[in-house]
Amino acid sequence: MELRTLQYFLAVTKEENITRAAESLHISQPYLSKQLMELENEFGKQLLIRGKRKITLTEDGIILRKRAEEILSLVEKTEYDLSSNNSQIGGEIIIGGNPTITVLNTAARLRSKYPDVHFQFYSSDAIDVLERLEHGSIDFAVFLEPIDISEYNYISLPESSRWGVLMPSDCKLAENDFIEKKDILKIPLIFHRRAGLQQLISHWADTDIKNFNIAATYNVVNGSPTKFIKSGLGFYLTTEDLLPTILEQDVCFRPLNPPLEIHYALIWKRTAFQSKAAEIFLQKLKQSTA
Repeated sequence: MELRTLQYFLAVTKEENITRAAESLHISQPYLSKQLMELENEFGKQLLIRGKRKITLTEDGIILRKRAEEILSLVEKTEYDLSSNNSQIGGEIIIGGNPTITVLNTAARLRSKYPDVHFQFYSSDAIDVLERLEHGSIDFAVFLEPIDISEYNYISLPESSRWGVLMPSDCKLAENDFIEKKDILKIPLIFHRRAGLQQLISHWADTDIKNFNIAATYNVVNGSPTKFIKSGLGFYLTTEDLLPTILEQDVCFRPLNPPLEIHYALIWKRTAFQSKAAEIFLQKLKQSTA
């Protein structure tokens, strides 16, 4: 399997059409079709469903697309780092997760001194971010503590936030200043699907997660979560730092009581190779958090 073939495959998944993909790649349609058939023969699996109007992926095709994106991203990153002048500090630093202000400020300070350093921030769910960290296609990730110190090195970040519930401003619970343990079991919840976070909340509430009324789960929410509240689907369990600075008038946030705080850390794989730029970034971050 060649990298070029993976690029062809990704182009088809993006265009959902072999003819358009061939045009974007500047190759002939018959040649592209042949390459795709050879790829399927190599794996011994059907990867594409060739419809009359568009091409879709089989389950195996979806798996290959994800892996192909990771492989090509790692190759691109490696080429970028190796092509940089060793006498100068440059290259790309990729950080997964939700960067805190400390991480962003450190990145800005590094860039002001070394303008050839570039940052890429990758947002996805925790499982995907960890996989990319394992494969080396990202350098660092921002995660909630505690951290598995057998697998990762980490720097604790000063930012913290508190758990609470986003709800309609005119509901009965909004009359309270806090959400108690007894309250949270009475309402339909919209909650993160990450098992560790669900266990954290169930431990706080002194009950099993099965006793919660979970109306819906999510992995990553694009934009404001207010839309979930307005839909009437449920009450949105989240941390305050993930909410807009100014909430709309018809929603409000009430923290949990007793308080439940989260703390962030920047993590990286213990055995991972680090570029010179990544090493300097860590040095500056450690200075910021000392």
